[in-house]
Amino acid sequence: MTETTRHHQELKDYFGEQIAATYDDPTSEMFQQSTVDATAAVLAELADGGRALEFAVGTGRIALPLSGRGVPVHGMDLSRAMVARLREKPGGEGIGVEFGDFATTRVPGGEAAFHLAYLVFNTIGNLTTQDAQVACFANAAHHLRPGGRFVIEVVPELRKLPPGQDTILFQQGPAVWGYDVYDTATQAMSSHYVTLDGPHSRFRSIPFRYVWPAELDLMARLAGMRLTHRWSDWNREPFTAESGKHVSVWEKESR
Repeated sequence: MTETTRHHQELKDYFGEQIAATYDDPTSEMFQQSTVDATAAVLAELADGGRALEFAVGTGRIALPLSGRGVPVHGMDLSRAMVARLREKPGGEGIGVEFGDFATTRVPGGEAAFHLAYLVFNTIGNLTTQDAQVACFANAAHHLRPGGRFVIEVVPELRKLPPGQDTILFQQGPAVWGYDVYDTATQAMSSHYVTLDGPHSRFRSIPFRYVWPAELDLMARLAGMRLTHRWSDWNREPFTAESGKHVSVWEKESR
């Protein structure tokens, strides 16, 4: 069995109708207008007048405002429920989408056709093996023209883990609790959600794999790309040891 075949067999859509129905949360920081505007502004500049490809386009949180800035955007996503929400929004029908995982899915006629590929808000972690993450970089390189850019936003939380602890509470409210569990030996992590609805409760869990900046840089090198920028946020503040996340940009080398 090849690694690609094994990856497809293990693939699972964790973002079905139940998640898609409430994914666009206006109270979440990722949906704040300032966050969206800053993200779209940087990506539009990096696209440099060319086409952009979003891995895991979802409900169009970034694809739509980026398209609104005049950048032709194409997307990939595994979840038909999420893309259905994209289609319901103004401009959503104009975003082409390929269904499948972003590690291996190809856009027909898309080889070397894009100036920019991007993967935001920690979504690289949805690929739960190193092999799949390496394949993601190769897939980005396939679609990028020479000189094109690949952008990833990663939000690691490991610095919040004191010695001996493997769990971080990231959401706490009267009806919803959310916490992450980390295995620092394997780089596996999982996000868990408990939702209370009167006398009833629901539990769901999503697996991830967190990945180090240096590891991402090596994946990029294997795919023929080199690091050009690493910032701590979309406002391009410097990345330091105290940064809570990073936005990294790699450029496909001309051969």
